Amino acid sequence: MDLKLNDKVVLVSGGAKGIGQAIVKLSAAEGAIPVIIGRNEADNLKVLEQVQSAGAQAFQIVAELTIPEECEKVIKLTLEKFGRIDSLVNNAGVNDSIGLANGSYGSFLASLHRNVIHYYLLAHYALPSLKKSKGAAIVNISSKTAETGQGGTSAYAAANGARNALTREWAVELLPDSIRVNSVVVSECWTPLYESWIKTLANPEEKLKDIVSKIPLENRMTTAEEIANTVVFLLSERSSHTTGQLIHVDGGYVHLDRAIG
Repeated sequence: MDLKLNDKVVLVSGGAKGIGQAIVKLSAAEGAIPVIIGRNEADNLKVLEQVQSAGAQAFQIVAELTIPEECEKVIKLTLEKFGRIDSLVNNAGVNDSIGLANGSYGSFLASLHRNVIHYYLLAHYALPSLKKSKGAAIVNISSKTAETGQGGTSAYAAANGARNALTREWAVELLPDSIRVNSVVVSECWTPLYESWIKTLANPEEKLKDIVSKIPLENRMTTAEEIANTVVFLLSERSSHTTGQLIHVDGGYVHLDRAIG
């Protein structure tokens, strides 16, 4: 299926690792020009080289997205390079375990900067260019924590609740501009960050086995590539009448009865 993404300039925050990297590689393979946004230049360049070695195009920008001015810089540098922005994937963030008991005003606010404020700022600064693009789309990566709770992660759960709310709000606000806005909700997806987290637990192998046993479809983790498949479809004209949706790519983790199996 031709997704008609040729030469579309797509911003991908957190594009150097995990889900973001998978989105970068797949969108490039489909003919788009992903802009890898990440704080570590070496990581960015590694993915850029991999994309270019596969015969596709990409670009990279080093930015610390918790600094508002850096979000604006991303948009300016992209426009200087390409003259347009066709789509945005808000992906960067981390489950940083800022809970109710162990948090503070400062740590809670810092977590919101890590996990949702740059979602708003990148979309805000990119909007004039997105409005000029035919078939523009925004995809926000979100987490089950907003719906299921997890315990000990108030700030991250709040950020994901905001990501979902912004998805619906922007979908409404941008209807006159035919800009589609959707969210892909992630549950248990195997990424470098997830692997690092599981290793911090007591008996990590047993804990992972327990988590996997609760994923209804095939009792396995979602892959970053499976998330990317849905994201890139949502960026494409093939999803031309889909907007305001929270799409769970999670093997049924959130919605199917735990009594199954």
